[in-house]
Amino acid sequence: MQNDEETKNESVEDPNTILETPVPDPEVVNSDSNDARIAQLEAENSALKDQYLRKAADFENFRKRMNREKQDAIDFANQSLLLDIVQVIDDFKRAIKSAETSQDFQSFFDGVKMIENRLSSELENKWGLKHFDSAGELFDPNRHEALMVEKSADVTEATVVEDLVRGYTLKDRVIRAAKVKVAMPELGVGN
Repeated sequence: MQNDEETKNESVEDPNTILETPVPDPEVVNSDSNDARIAQLEAENSALKDQYLRKAADFENFRKRMNREKQDAIDFANQSLLLDIVQVIDDFKRAIKSAETSQDFQSFFDGVKMIENRLSSELENKWGLKHFDSAGELFDPNRHEALMVEKSADVTEATVVEDLVRGYTLKDRVIRAAKVKVAMPELGVGN
């Protein structure tokens, strides 16, 4: 056991024998090399600062351009739709002008009906806007808004009996609920 302790003690170095790292004498240090290093670091710092400022300016310009493009996209998103509607307005103007000169109600009525059909089919086929009829369907608050309610012995659940205002979907999402008249089941004495 003592041999082990002696071996351990022998492996620990004497603090007096540890060599100290010599500290350079300040007068010996070359001030020219320090000045050159400082100049190099200042130039590098200046280049990095310039690069940073350019990147910040590029990012700011990018942000402004994206905002401008986003606003343009919002402002002109409906341009194609509006051009389609302008054609329908032109058709209405022609129908009105024709009615002023001919005074033929049936021709005017037929012309307006054709314009309505054209507009409806254009909106449905090109833009995905569809109307839906609700009469006879079960009342669904996601698709219907009840404006009138009547009691009826003919129904067992709330049922739409009349469309007062058509509902519309845009690509299968309801964008305007149908305003409807609803028949409600009569409650019996036992209910």
